[in-house]
Amino acid sequence: MIENGYEERYVSTQQTSADSDIEVSLRPRVMSEYIGQEKVKENLEIYIQAAKNRGESLDHVLLYGPPGLGKTTLAGIVANEMNVNLRVTSGPAIEKQGDLAALLTNLNEGDVLFIDEIHRLNRSVEEILYPAMEDNALDIIIGKGPSARSIRLDLPKFTLVGATTRAGQLSAPLRDRFGVILRLELYTPEELAQIVKRSAGILGIEIDKYGALEIASRSRGTPRIANRLLKRARDFAQVMAEGVITEDSANLALDRMEIDHLGLDSIDRILLETMIKNYNGGPVGLDTIAAAIGEEAVTIEDVYEPYLMQIGFLSRTPRGRMVTALAYEHLGLSPSEKKNSSNNQQTLF
Repeated sequence: MIENGYEERYVSTQQTSADSDIEVSLRPRVMSEYIGQEKVKENLEIYIQAAKNRGESLDHVLLYGPPGLGKTTLAGIVANEMNVNLRVTSGPAIEKQGDLAALLTNLNEGDVLFIDEIHRLNRSVEEILYPAMEDNALDIIIGKGPSARSIRLDLPKFTLVGATTRAGQLSAPLRDRFGVILRLELYTPEELAQIVKRSAGILGIEIDKYGALEIASRSRGTPRIANRLLKRARDFAQVMAEGVITEDSANLALDRMEIDHLGLDSIDRILLETMIKNYNGGPVGLDTIAAAIGEEAVTIEDVYEPYLMQIGFLSRTPRGRMVTALAYEHLGLSPSEKKNSSNNQQTLF
C-alpha cells in the first residue's frame, strides 16, 4: 500500500510549498531570459510589440498545457514587457461574484490579471467576466426581488491571462473571448539542462554540463521537477561529491531517490508491475487498480497516468487500462510474465 505517495513524489508536477520558496527567485523576468517554448515566445513577442506600438493593452491570453511548464512565469513576463502591474489569483480562490468584482475594480489601466486554473471558476463568477473582457464593463445587481436594479461600471482596459491544464473544461463563451491562445509543450532534455544550469547559477550551486543533462533527462520535460531534483542533487553532492554536481553524483542522487532514466519513480513502477503481475497487463478498471495499490482513483487518473501515457507505457481502452510492450521492456519483463500470471490465476479455480 502506498501512503501519501502523491504528496511525497519528487516527480509530481503539482506545486508544493517547497517549490514556492525557490520558484519566485528562479523565474525569469523578461522574454530573453525565458528558455524553451520557442514558438510561444516568438508569437507572444510579436503580439506584445504590436500592442505597445499601438499604445493599447494586449489581447486577453489563454495559456494551456501540463502543470509546471511556466504559465505563471509567462504571465509575469507579459506584465513586465508591457510595463504594467501583475495581479495574481486562481479560479478556486474566487468564490463569489463580489470577489471578482473587487479584483476588477482595483485594476489600473493596462494591468495584467492572471487567473490560474481558470477552468475551475464558478459559472456564476465566470459570467461576470464576459462583459469585463469584451466591453471593459462590470454589471452589478443591487438589491433583491422587485426592487433589484442593474448598474454598469466602466473598467480600465486590462489584459486577462488565464492558465489551465484542462482547456477542454473551459466553457465555449469564455474560451472564445481570448484573442491569443497558446499551448505550452514539454521541454527537451537539452532545454531543461539550460534551465538547470541557470537555476544552479542563481542558487549558487556548482554543476557541470553532464550533471545538468542527467538531471534534465529524468525531469519528465518539466522545469518545476528539474529545479526540485536540482535541490536534492545538491544535498548529495555536498555530502558525497565535494559540493559539485557531476554526472556521477547526479546519478547517485537520482538512483537513491528511485527515479530512473525516464523519470519514473517507485510508484509508477509499482502501478505498472501490479497491472502486469496481478491483472495480466490489463485491461483492468481504474477502481481496481486504485484498490490494488492503495491510492485514490482520481489521483491515479490525474497524476500518475498522464506521463505513463505520454511515453507510451499505458493505454486507455473501452475495457480498461492496458500496459504496453514498451513498459514490459523498460521493467525488464517479458510478455511471458503475462502468460505465467494468467496460468497461476487459472489454477486457483
